[in-house]
Amino acid sequence: MSVSSDDTWIGDAQPYLAPRREGERDAWSSEAAARGRRGTQRLLAAEEVDPPAAVRDFFGIGPEEKAVVRRRLILLDGKPIELADSYYPVHVARGTQLARAGKIRGGAVTLLASMGFTPEDSPLEDVAAKIASPSQCESLGLQPGAPVLVLTRFTRSIAGEPVEVSVMTMTRHLRYRQRKEAS
Repeated sequence: MSVSSDDTWIGDAQPYLAPRREGERDAWSSEAAARGRRGTQRLLAAEEVDPPAAVRDFFGIGPEEKAVVRRRLILLDGKPIELADSYYPVHVARGTQLARAGKIRGGAVTLLASMGFTPEDSPLEDVAAKIASPSQCESLGLQPGAPVLVLTRFTRSIAGEPVEVSVMTMTRHLRYRQRKEAS
């Protein structure tokens, strides 16, 4: 994501879908730094959960099956701007860094690629606006009744296997584009 002069977010999905090179910063930190800002994130949880219905449907799992979720608070210049929950099928994530608390060197996309699950470069994305829940208001420093934008990204591997669903709850206005890099 990038910030324009009026503080409207202009998002570009591509950096977030590409594995990082050795020693390269994560996509959010890199993008914020390129604009003279500081992008950080705080891991809130990494655990097995009963996933929401949309995640269950995408992964093709039954009601008794779990998914691994990594919950993060995304910060810009130290201020919370997004809650990001990334879900992974248990058969992909269990026993890996995805299921453990702690930073993943190169990020989840890089780890997935190293495990043979290179993400496709054009996932399905749904966008919705809603009123933030009380816990979202608390985490994001919002007043009760504040609107948020929810971007849900459904990602398959290049082999077609569902590997990640990311639910990003954002506090700012957003202009979003997805573009492919020229070959």
